[in-house]
This record gives sequence, structure tokens and C-alpha cells, in this order.
Amino acid sequence: MDDPEYAQARRDLVADLRRRLDVDASVLSAIEAVPRHAFVPEPRRQSAYEDRPLPIGHDQTISAPHIVAIMTDLLGLERGDRVFEVGTGCGYHAAVLAEIVGPGNVFTAEYVPELAGTARDRLDRLGYDVTVYAGDARDAFRDEDPFAAASVTCAPDGGVPEAIVDRVETGGRIVAPVGDQTGRQRLVRLTVREGETEREDHGGVRFVPMR
Repeated sequence: MDDPEYAQARRDLVADLRRRLDVDASVLSAIEAVPRHAFVPEPRRQSAYEDRPLPIGHDQTISAPHIVAIMTDLLGLERGDRVFEVGTGCGYHAAVLAEIVGPGNVFTAEYVPELAGTARDRLDRLGYDVTVYAGDARDAFRDEDPFAAASVTCAPDGGVPEAIVDRVETGGRIVAPVGDQTGRQRLVRLTVREGETEREDHGGVRFVPMR
């Protein structure tokens, strides 16, 4: 599936991201390793390595590569970290996370059952050991130990739900787009502390709303 044309387009994309972004080299290596075209519907596949979001059906999108890079970098992940992702979508962001933390360490929840099933099959076919849960993320992976980090790829209104914050260990990080009543969204990083979270703002973004 990864023909030379796609491989070169991916290298060109990563070279462009390297010029524009201040992110860790491991993040760019992960993006270069993941065949984004395999996560894009066939009619949009020729646009897979443009740095922009693309529709994937069910009123959802695959995020622009630069946003995936920024969010992943803000998590500060290391090999072996266990990550909880909210909003699997097509599975692309989960694959990038898995390239960094390794097999069996990404747990992702998708509200739309059709997307969850398709993402699970696609990740399996591409060799990614990622656990996909179909349903409300607030109910997902309750029996798992706390995660080192959480990546939220849909925008909750007002703040990250406590049910997500509670899944992250003390000292862990959460990166999420957070909306307000005006429809504006900000990308935030939360660091979980005892009884509270520390918040950093990383600029305006636009994501689909959390369902």
C-alpha cells in the first residue's frame, strides 16, 4: 500500500513540518513512519499528505499532520508510556502515538461504532497493537491502571471531563482542544496534580465537538 509516490510525499511533508515546527525528532519520525494515506478514504487519498484536515465520514475528520505533531509533542511521551486517546476517528493519531510508545500501550475510544470498527480493522491490518473501545470514552477502560497521558481529539465544552482527568496518573499530561459557549477553541495541556490540574494554553484550534 505504501508505493514510492506516497513514501516521497510523506518525506516531503515531514521535511516541511521540520522547517515550521519546534517538536521533538521522535514525533517527526513517527509521522514519517505512519502511512497517512491508508487512513484517508479513497476519494481523498491523493490529498493525504497535504497539511490539512480531511473528512472521513460521520461528520468527522482526520486532523492535519501539524496538529497531530504538536499535540503528540506536548504529551512528552516516552517508550512504554500508556496513553488514553479520546476520539479514535480513522485511527491515524493512535498509530502515531503507537509508533512512539510501542505496541500494546495505546488505548483509544470512539463514540461512533462504525468508525471504531473500521479503525480497529485498519490498525490491525497495518500491524498496530492498539486497543479500540466503541462507545462513550467516560466508560472506557475503567479496569485499566491510570494512564501516563491522555490525548483528546474532539472538543469538549467548558473543560476536559473529570472522567477523563481521573484516568490519568498524578504527574501525567492531558492535551485537548477545549471549547467555550462562543464556539472558540483553545488547545490546552493539563498536568494532573493531587486534587487539581495545571493548565497551559497553546493557541486557537478547530476540532469537531465531543459527543
